[in-house]
Amino acid sequence: MLKSEKAIAAPRQKQSPLQRNLDNRNHHGTSDMITTFSLQQTQLEESLDKILLPPTDPNAEVQEIPGYKLVYVGGACPRNYRVYKADCMIGVIFQHITHWSNAVNKIRYAEPVDAAVGLDDFMNVARVSKATTELPPTEEELLDKEFDALTSDEWERLKRYVPQAKHLVAA
Repeated sequence: MLKSEKAIAAPRQKQSPLQRNLDNRNHHGTSDMITTFSLQQTQLEESLDKILLPPTDPNAEVQEIPGYKLVYVGGACPRNYRVYKADCMIGVIFQHITHWSNAVNKIRYAEPVDAAVGLDDFMNVARVSKATTELPPTEEELLDKEFDALTSDEWERLKRYVPQAKHLVAA
């Protein structure tokens, strides 16, 4: 490198990469950044299409284990799989080099079926817990429901319901 080239290179090394790009006559400002972003967005949309393939899609990588279907989503280590039970996704499990795990506990499983069953058990307990802590709808809320959507118990509650006049004003 000649002495004059060293003198030019030294200040350039102190510049930020963005400033170097903007000072470069061959660089076209932010147009490259927009093009790159557009390309990344297109690639993201294409990869999302692949990730969200249902287990019935012929392009989906599906593993069938007793009671469950695992659909490969992506990843190298761990590999990510969506878990389906009776055509309904229940969660995600991960295949590590030495073990399997799921997205809800810290347990290491030897087999994918064990990770799927652990996930399924957790989700069942969560549903029961939610159902026992949820309050039943009030009679006013039941009146807002469509008649076809009411259960027989809800109909019985409405038959016995006597509305209270709370905000009546004499005329």
